[in-house]
Amino acid sequence: MKALSVLHRAANTLLSHPGDRGNLLTRCGISGASTLNNKIQPGFGLLFDIDGVLVRGKTPIPSAKKAFQKLVDSRGQFLVPVVFVTNAGNCLRQKKADQLSQILGVSISQDQVMLSHSPLRMFTKYHEKCVLVSGQGPVLDIANNLGFQNVVSIDMLREYFPLLDMVDHNRRPKLPSSPIVNLPIVQAVILFGEPIRWETNLQLIIDVLLTNGSLGNAHEMRHSSHLPLLACNMDLMWMAEAQSPRFGHGMFLVCLENIYRKITGQELKYEALMGKPSELTYHFAEYLIREQAAERGWRTPIRTLYAIGDNLMTDIYGANLYNRYLEERVRTRQTAAQVVQATVEGTGGGGSPKALLQDQNMETALESELASPSATSCKSLLVCTGVYNPHSEVPADAGHSITETVFHGHRDFRFDPALMEPGHIVEDVHNAVELICQQENFVSTRH
Repeated sequence: MKALSVLHRAANTLLSHPGDRGNLLTRCGISGASTLNNKIQPGFGLLFDIDGVLVRGKTPIPSAKKAFQKLVDSRGQFLVPVVFVTNAGNCLRQKKADQLSQILGVSISQDQVMLSHSPLRMFTKYHEKCVLVSGQGPVLDIANNLGFQNVVSIDMLREYFPLLDMVDHNRRPKLPSSPIVNLPIVQAVILFGEPIRWETNLQLIIDVLLTNGSLGNAHEMRHSSHLPLLACNMDLMWMAEAQSPRFGHGMFLVCLENIYRKITGQELKYEALMGKPSELTYHFAEYLIREQAAERGWRTPIRTLYAIGDNLMTDIYGANLYNRYLEERVRTRQTAAQVVQATVEGTGGGGSPKALLQDQNMETALESELASPSATSCKSLLVCTGVYNPHSEVPADAGHSITETVFHGHRDFRFDPALMEPGHIVEDVHNAVELICQQENFVSTRH
């Protein structure tokens, strides 16, 4: 764990000597890009977090605009594939793209934006079922845009069953009312992000789970299972304009999980968890990187992803978790190739072809929606402009690590110190981009 403190000191040394980087983008090499018909062919892609990296609340971080001027040519076109991977989910992708375009001074398309709920497009088996959605913003439009055709919101449930929401005395119905009887039975619950009225959403979601979607019935707590529950955005906290982090959707999930366990004595179970640090999110982000490269006519495979974030528990953990998956995938395929070759040559091998085939079939099923990734590594960079605070989280004693703190990750993700060690710690996103360009020997053609 001493490596992290060493990295931190090395990063500070780099940042304190800007002259060492002066000619960074005036050199041209071949490790980060190849050329085809005199056009740059990048071999890497960039995954940017937004809150705490590019903005704090609605306030742009000064270094962000400067960083992105290095990533576009004189016509404003990106020189490398870029995807914005945020755990936010209270708006449509186009709105977020418009906001980013204004903040960064470059044109961003909605296809470059990945919100926490974006992978729900793959969950087609729920698209025709009646789903309850929780969050804020245009939740019905968001659900429809993702492919869901039969959607019910918390506000709609409250209107149909006004006697269920009783915490706020001022919102209690003045006269008894009878529920609307033609409300379809809820078949699944989707949690987009933190709602505005937590007590209302917590109450009605618990009601749906304990009545198996039939809110006209009483709670039934003898069930060993509950309706499918899909949650997006596991951030316990996030960084806005305040001096300290604010509650995120992960905090709402903590409340829901504990309420359910307190009432039923059983654990709340998720059909799927989306948003960083979920591997599913990075699978989808890598797919978007590939799609973007293909649209630009870049034929060089994107082998390396760089994930830039401000949160150890989501950005760094998720990038490192995906990197572990990619490395294991490469090893599995190399071993499979060796076993097949040895079998053909009749010399035996170090593994069972049948067992390896089963492993590959499992991977194929996982990747069936997105095709196999071209990336072989995902490298993490931590910036100091958001949730992460180098002064409070990096101990003076190099024998300790920032990972020896309270684990803020989701309940279903185990504490693994190695996954929360960033590849590099840099001051801000501009320094991150410069470091990546240096490592890839990549030159900006903007003039």
